[in-house]
Amino acid sequence: MATASHPGYERAGTTEIPVRRMDFEFDDSIPKYWFGGDPLRTMILTALSCTFPEGERMFMRSVRHYQNDLRDPALKKQVRAFIGQEAHHGKEHEAFNRMMANKGLPIRYLEKFTEAGLAREEKFFSPQRMLAKTCALEHFTAMFAETLLEHPELIDDIDERLKPLWLWHAVEESEHKSVAFDVFKEQVDSYWIRTSEMALTTLLFSLFSALHTRTLLKADPDAKQAARPLRENLKGLWKNRHILGKLGKHYLAYYRPDFHPSQKDSQQLREKGLLLLQKYVGDKVQLAA
Repeated sequence: MATASHPGYERAGTTEIPVRRMDFEFDDSIPKYWFGGDPLRTMILTALSCTFPEGERMFMRSVRHYQNDLRDPALKKQVRAFIGQEAHHGKEHEAFNRMMANKGLPIRYLEKFTEAGLAREEKFFSPQRMLAKTCALEHFTAMFAETLLEHPELIDDIDERLKPLWLWHAVEESEHKSVAFDVFKEQVDSYWIRTSEMALTTLLFSLFSALHTRTLLKADPDAKQAARPLRENLKGLWKNRHILGKLGKHYLAYYRPDFHPSQKDSQQLREKGLLLLQKYVGDKVQLAA
């Protein structure tokens, strides 16, 4: 494994889960509709980004709760790497969110909404449930991340200055996709808690993603005028129906009693993603020799 020599590279984590310091800078000259000039696709991803900083912190809290009790020394190291990666994800998405807030969007409202909602859940649910929720959301992010890495053409229309953010996040979500799950298996290992929490999280994730996207679109006076015709959006969905079908199968696999995230070997996808990312950020990535 070749290591990066760039002074901005933070050699931390593990060989498989390195912690990379990106320090992205998002210029206000980036257009408001940075995803192909389309308000809908732009706001779907912006709404997700609004949930990331506090969501990542919740992930860290849920695994940190069990950190001192872990029996596997290798898993303890992976947890530290997981926390390192997630901390940087939150930091970079906060920077992205500030850029979008500067365009007059209610970003802070959605961030505070997410923070309050997760605080209520942590007060109401057990640590086992919160860890199961982390596993469920990590499954979602790994699904989307690996779909992006397998089909980078899906983000061809994204502004070149923002592609590195989404590529980097996708690679690292794939790298640490098994960590929270392994903590859950060692410390809780309840099929009922794992699958029932996935069902609940699927409902809430879908509902609030749609509501947050709607909030952003309603608050934007230019969105309706710039919106793509419905037939174009439907055409895009139909064009990518095979990808949606694979996503569905991957999602349902989570409900199998013998499911484990590592059952999908994504090493080649990550290497492909790192090669793409290297074109944008150079030695800040770590590539397989």
